[in-house]
Amino acid sequence: MNKTKRLTFTVTALMLLTAMRCQSQTLWDLAKENKDLLKISTLFTAQNVRDHLGNEEGINKAIDWCKKTGVTHVFLETFRSKYTADRKTLEHAKKRFTEEGIDVSGCVTTTQVGKISTGWNLISCYTNKGTQEQLQEIFEYTASIFDEIMIDDFLFTDCQCDECKAACGNRTWADYRCELMVRMSRERILEPARAVNPRVQIIIKYPQWYDNFHNRGYEVLRQTADYEKIWVGTETRDYENERWGGKVQYEAYFIMRWLGLIGGLKTGGGWFDPYGTTENTYIEQARQTVLADAREMLLFCYGSLLRDTGPANVEKLREEIPGLFKLAGLVRNKPIRGIHAPKPANSDAYNEQYVYDFVGMLGLPLVPDAEIRSDVKAAFFPIHALKDPEFPAKLKRMLAAGKPVLITDGLAGRLDGINLDDENLVILKVNGNPRSLLALTREQIKPIRDKLLWPLGIQFDAPNKVALYLIGEDYLIVENFNDEPVDATITFSKPFKAGKELILPIDGDVKVSKSRGRSHLYEITPRTLVVVKY
Repeated sequence: MNKTKRLTFTVTALMLLTAMRCQSQTLWDLAKENKDLLKISTLFTAQNVRDHLGNEEGINKAIDWCKKTGVTHVFLETFRSKYTADRKTLEHAKKRFTEEGIDVSGCVTTTQVGKISTGWNLISCYTNKGTQEQLQEIFEYTASIFDEIMIDDFLFTDCQCDECKAACGNRTWADYRCELMVRMSRERILEPARAVNPRVQIIIKYPQWYDNFHNRGYEVLRQTADYEKIWVGTETRDYENERWGGKVQYEAYFIMRWLGLIGGLKTGGGWFDPYGTTENTYIEQARQTVLADAREMLLFCYGSLLRDTGPANVEKLREEIPGLFKLAGLVRNKPIRGIHAPKPANSDAYNEQYVYDFVGMLGLPLVPDAEIRSDVKAAFFPIHALKDPEFPAKLKRMLAAGKPVLITDGLAGRLDGINLDDENLVILKVNGNPRSLLALTREQIKPIRDKLLWPLGIQFDAPNKVALYLIGEDYLIVENFNDEPVDATITFSKPFKAGKELILPIDGDVKVSKSRGRSHLYEITPRTLVVVKY
C-alpha cells in the first residue's frame, strides 16, 4: 500500500471511528434525556456477574456496551439455578455502574431453589420447608445489597410430590398453588426482606403465559396488591421458530395492557429476550412493549446479547431507539379505544388458550380488561367469560341495547338462554384452535371488523396479521406483521386530516391518500409500524 492510499485509509478509518463514537454518545445522551419517559435496562444474571463483572476490564466493556445501547438502568442478579453471586463483586459492580450514571437494582431468579419439583426441573417444591428457608435466605441476602429487587418469572410451582399432594388435599391444584405462593411471597420474601432493609421495594415479574397463571400459583390480584411493583414478560419471539415459537406479536401488547390495568401505577416495564428471534421479531417485541405504554423495556440478558442472534438484534434496536422514544411519547398515559376484551383473573381458557392474541392479529383493536362490563360500545368474549357468574345477564343487556358482540364458538356452545341468532351477535369459529385464526382471509375478516368497529366511527380493511390500535382521541396505529407489503383502507365517519406521524423502522415506508372520508395506506412495507394522526 503506497503512502497516499495508506493516508486515505487512515483518514477514512478515523472518520468512521469518530462517527461511530458520536452516534453512540448521541444515543447515550438521548437515553438519559428520555429515561423518565422510557427507560432502557438490561440484566446481568448471577452467572453474568461472575463471568463479566469480576474484573475491571469486564466492567468497562459492560459499561461501554450499555452506553452504546442507551441502557440507563441495570439489574444485577444475586441468585439463579443454585448459584449465588459474590457480595464483593456485586457491590463493586454496583458502585462502578452508579459512578457512570447508570441506575442499579438487584434481581433474583428462583430456579432450582431447595427441593426440585416433580415437574420442570428448574422449578422448586415450595411446600417443602427447606425450600422455603432457602428462599428466605436468598432475599435477605439480596435486600442487604439492593434497595430494589426484581423477581424473574419463575416464582411458581408445578410440583406434585407426596408432600404437595398431602398439603393440597381436596383442593384443586390451582387453588392450592395460588394460596401457597401468596403465602411464600408474604412470609418468605416480602416480610424478611423488609426486616433486613426497610427501604427495599420488590418487583414481581409475571411471565407471558397469562392463561396459566393460576394453574401454577401466580395470583395476579393479590400478589399485585402485595408487591411494590409489577413487571411483564413480553417475549413473544418468532412464531415460526421450532423451539421458541407459537406466540404472535400481539401477545406482548395484550398482556402488557392487561396487567397494566391491574397494576395501575405499580406497573413498570416489559422484559424480552433474543431467543428464537430474527432481527424483525426481536424489534417487534420492543415496539409492542412500548406501544402498550410500558415505562421501561428490559433487554434480557447481557451475556445472551453478546452471542448468537444477540449482536445483530442489538444493532437493529439501536437504530430504532430514537423512534421508540417518540412512540412512547405518543402513547404515554393516553386511553385506548376499541373493543372491550376482558380476561377475568384466574379464568380458565380450556381449548382457547391465548385466543385474545390471535384476535388482535385480525386487526381488531382490543381494550383488555380484568372485569366484564356491559357499558361498552362493542365487545369480544371467549370462553374465559364463564369465570363471571353474571356474564349471561351482562351479555343479554348488551345485545338488547344493540351493541355488537363477538364470541367464540367455544363460548357459544356453553351458553344457555342466549339467542345465538341475535343480529348483534357474531360467532367466531375457533374450533378449539386459536392459531387457525391466522388462516382467515381478508374477505372473511372484513364483515367481522365492519360489525365490531361501526360504533367506534371507523372501518378498517386489511389482510390478516395487520394490527390496529386506537390511541387517545386522535392517533391510529397500524402495524404490518407480514413479510410482504400490504394495502389498508381506513374509513372515518367524521371529517379528518390524516398525516403520517411516525414510521418504524427508519427505512420503512407507506403511501397515504385521502378521498371521501377514507384514508388509503398503500404499500405498507413488511414488518412496519405506522402512526397516523387524524
